[in-house]
Amino acid sequence: MLWNKSLKTMKSDANREVLFALGLCAKAGKLVYGVPMVCEALKKQKSVVAVFSANDNSPNSQKRLSDRCTYYGIPLHTLSIDGDMLSSAVGKSGRLAALAVTDQNLCGLVLSKLTKDTQNDNIEN
Repeated sequence: MLWNKSLKTMKSDANREVLFALGLCAKAGKLVYGVPMVCEALKKQKSVVAVFSANDNSPNSQKRLSDRCTYYGIPLHTLSIDGDMLSSAVGKSGRLAALAVTDQNLCGLVLSKLTKDTQNDNIEN
């Protein structure tokens, strides 16, 4: 199974926790998948709380997400995870460039794990 192999090769426990939190959001059905669907959810002003993007997005996708999130006042977080790892964490095949979380409490969980990740990075440097 790709998910188990990729988790074993992952170096950071904080990244693993972020992926587990995103997997929980997916299991709860509180995610919007992919750049076009995230942009459409923002445009229709659905209850998007935060947007998370992979670190290996194309410049066009990153700009599109950044512009939309800035316009609608939604925080955009670029993860230190590539698109393949992100898609396998939420149970999708292929590569996934962006996710939007639509639940406030689950978004808080992901952000707490993400904050823990950035604190660990600052301590190591």
